[in-house]
Amino acid sequence: MASSRKPRRAEVDLAARSALVDYRGKRILAGLSGGVDSVVLLHALSRLMPLRAVHVHHGLSPSADRWAKFCTRLCRRLGVPLAVKKVQVKKRGEGLEAAARAARYAAFRRLPFDVLALAHQLDDQAETVLMNLLRGAGVKGASGMPSQGRIDGRILARPFLDVPREAILAYARHHRLDWIDDESNASDALTRNFIRLRIAPLLAQRYPRWREALARAAGHFSRKALDERQLLREFLASKGLRAPSEAKLLEMLRQLTARRAATRIEHDGATLRLYRDRIFLDRQAPVSRFTPMQWNGERKLPIPALGGELVFRPGNGIAAKYRPLEVRVRSGGERLQPHPRRPRRTLKNLFQEAGVPSWQRERLPLLYCGDELVWAAELGVDARFRGRGVVPEWKRRS
Repeated sequence: MASSRKPRRAEVDLAARSALVDYRGKRILAGLSGGVDSVVLLHALSRLMPLRAVHVHHGLSPSADRWAKFCTRLCRRLGVPLAVKKVQVKKRGEGLEAAARAARYAAFRRLPFDVLALAHQLDDQAETVLMNLLRGAGVKGASGMPSQGRIDGRILARPFLDVPREAILAYARHHRLDWIDDESNASDALTRNFIRLRIAPLLAQRYPRWREALARAAGHFSRKALDERQLLREFLASKGLRAPSEAKLLEMLRQLTARRAATRIEHDGATLRLYRDRIFLDRQAPVSRFTPMQWNGERKLPIPALGGELVFRPGNGIAAKYRPLEVRVRSGGERLQPHPRRPRRTLKNLFQEAGVPSWQRERLPLLYCGDELVWAAELGVDARFRGRGVVPEWKRRS
């Protein structure tokens, strides 16, 4: 009995037909490197819709001119207009692969199109997710490549992202297509090639569907990344801040999810800061100079320079005999003893223990009686000065 299972190459046809439905009537530009993936993408799409192609000539390989000529002949045979764009790859700190990718995308941006179709496929997606995870990437990196993204407000499509390499090879052989093999793909010096040549075969022995599993995980992470973007938008809106562009929103998320203590993001006249996995919104300028203030028994003492007011109520706090009280700010080295059975400790250590962000500490008022520190906002009264009198409370402006 004949098998009813469809040939692997049918996966390519199905992906191409889906692209036709999604992008009918739009100006399609297909990236063409000359490798088997991009050759199959061009061939499959050109049978269904009018499109143009672009080949980026990086000049990094001795065979670069030959590749450009191959792409020219292929497009002439398929009746597809081709643009060959020469670029200079400027390697900086990000490595050669990243520099070449940046030059390639810069060339893409200068061309007219509604949809840029690239030939990334399932193996590329799985390799990308694995590389990003091994580099310690956050949710965005673990999301891999989206099947549809944006490039300067236009659509960046990857129709083959669910198609495995063997299906693409089956399609190419069935249609007797020629393609170019980049000699650098045989070297495992590059991370992607190392994963493809060394790691992937081992994974396939133990986990035959490892590519699909990583691609599925990327989808989960991608949805989480979308949720995070929406949450950040809502957070900014709740604080009365304008919505950032999509590019800035992604950069803000990248910095916030990196969880670096020094994270500081300026946006719409405010500063977003990260402290112990919490986002804080800061609208105040640093305190450059503070003139000490005397407390004369008022119930409320506004302190505009620190962005709030001190409120005093009767109770068990600073004993009444400790007068007068003077408001100061930190100058460094201050110590307090909040608990009578524990030693005096530096404000720095006490603030860290209480979870007070570093940039807020310089704006917190301190109360002195003479040269003795008797109370600190967020920490309370020094045990040596406690008794029946007044309980101070620091209230920031909203």
